[in-house]
Amino acid sequence: MAKKQETALQHYPSNRRFIPKGKLLAIGGKESKDNEGQPEGKDQNINFISEQILKRFVEELKGDNPMVAVIPTASQVPEELAQDYVTVFKNLGITNVQVMDIRNRKDVQDPAHIETVNKAAGIMFTGGDQLRLTAIFGGTPLLLAMKERYAFTDIIIAGTSAGAAAMSTPMIYEGESQGGYIKGDVRVTTGLEFLKDVAIDTHFLTRGRIVRITQAIATNPECIGIGLEEDTAILVTEGGKVEVVGSGLITVIDGMDMTETNIFDIQNGEPFTAKGLRVHMLGDKDEYFIPTYARVQLK
Repeated sequence: MAKKQETALQHYPSNRRFIPKGKLLAIGGKESKDNEGQPEGKDQNINFISEQILKRFVEELKGDNPMVAVIPTASQVPEELAQDYVTVFKNLGITNVQVMDIRNRKDVQDPAHIETVNKAAGIMFTGGDQLRLTAIFGGTPLLLAMKERYAFTDIIIAGTSAGAAAMSTPMIYEGESQGGYIKGDVRVTTGLEFLKDVAIDTHFLTRGRIVRITQAIATNPECIGIGLEEDTAILVTEGGKVEVVGSGLITVIDGMDMTETNIFDIQNGEPFTAKGLRVHMLGDKDEYFIPTYARVQLK
């Protein structure tokens, strides 16, 4: 099955826009889990709905008695975090929950994990450190199996915090200076590439990350930056149609019409500038179409 689908991906005509059949749910972190992990300010926010995002994840699952695979690899406390999701999903009526206990490159090679991915109606990447996800899953048959499921089936793949940041390419994994305004202090690498030419950042407004994602976009204005606030998510369908879900806001940074930047002239350690950026602030049920997914992809 894997070889056949890999061939289909490799030989899909380059002059046609490929539309994945699966869905992505990228969550900004601290999504409501009933009485646990509630976002700050929920009592003042009349838009807050308990467990709204995870309920939407469950609603999107297909099939009778759907299986959800939980991947806590990004976390330093994977057992504890995985159990949190097992409990919350069971409370939401999903009893078929499988934990994929993957902690290193050796674990990821277990063929049983590919079988789990091929049976799952949904996959959930927990929070933690997104660099653990890319370093452990990158280039493996298991990641290919996930991409094939996303491309050819109606699976939903979700990630929260680090799990959301890792979905995109480029992937921001570190920012040293306060706010990220110093050139060279924002670290970027290749993510898991479910969304290409999109950079996702999380805990966005709470941690003041608008400048650091802007630096990432200034270095490559063809990419779109999407900042996800806590208890706020984007549901991506058809490879680029975005619906906002949750109690907060998402921020979109579009640099395609950027008029000026000094990012290529200054030295590391100097503040960068960028002019002419477009910024969108979107809330629950708002829609946005990522302008990158319809581009011609050269092989």
